[in-house]
Amino acid sequence: MDTVSRLNPIFEVLKSAPRRVNKILIQKEAGPRRIGEIIQQARANGIPYIFVPKHKLDQLADHHQGAVALLSPKEFSTLDEILAGRKAPFLVLLDEIEDPQNLGAIVRSAECAGVDGLVLPEHRSAGLTETVSTVAAGALEHVKVARVTNLAQAMEELKKRGLWFVGAEGGGAEPWYKFDYTLPVGIVLGSEGKGLRPLVRKRCDKVLSIPLFGRINSLNVSAAAAVFLFEVARQRSLTLFRLNL
Repeated sequence: MDTVSRLNPIFEVLKSAPRRVNKILIQKEAGPRRIGEIIQQARANGIPYIFVPKHKLDQLADHHQGAVALLSPKEFSTLDEILAGRKAPFLVLLDEIEDPQNLGAIVRSAECAGVDGLVLPEHRSAGLTETVSTVAAGALEHVKVARVTNLAQAMEELKKRGLWFVGAEGGGAEPWYKFDYTLPVGIVLGSEGKGLRPLVRKRCDKVLSIPLFGRINSLNVSAAAAVFLFEVARQRSLTLFRLNL
């Protein structure tokens, strides 16, 4: 991941390309007065920032000035940019997916399935790091990714714009294909360990499962994502086929 560790360049990035900033790390110990201005700029642009011990920053940059900005390989998009011109949007919402390997694999499956965009929460989510880009094998260049402050609130806003949400969760009674995915839809996937958070689950119109027949009781989240995403692609391609008959 690219880093910027001097205050003036951090200000320039915040002004010229704020949507490339994954997060800003700020030392807990007292630092230059201008760090307060960086915090203000981060807040104004909706960029997450966290306070860490100075030695953490020392490991990232030898000559930092109390703050280090972590940059993504690409800019984040807005929800409006993702939805623009889409009659039946197809989104993927990731609820606290923190493993960059999983995020990269989901990005790759999403691009191959024709997803219009991914939505990530600001906090407790893997950023768009070089690892994500590498695992995605080029797919990150073709998928729009939005970052939102609160995933449950974003779902409420998207519902007002006509989207339906299907949550993926193990152990449910209904299988993954029991939904009309030709509708404007968002597939919602929970974290590796905890699954969907209760508030996010509550916002889902349906919660569906993938039945398992072996001795292991759960799928990796990226594998589950692929199953759901290609069911959306299957239903939509079948509809297009019928329309072209």
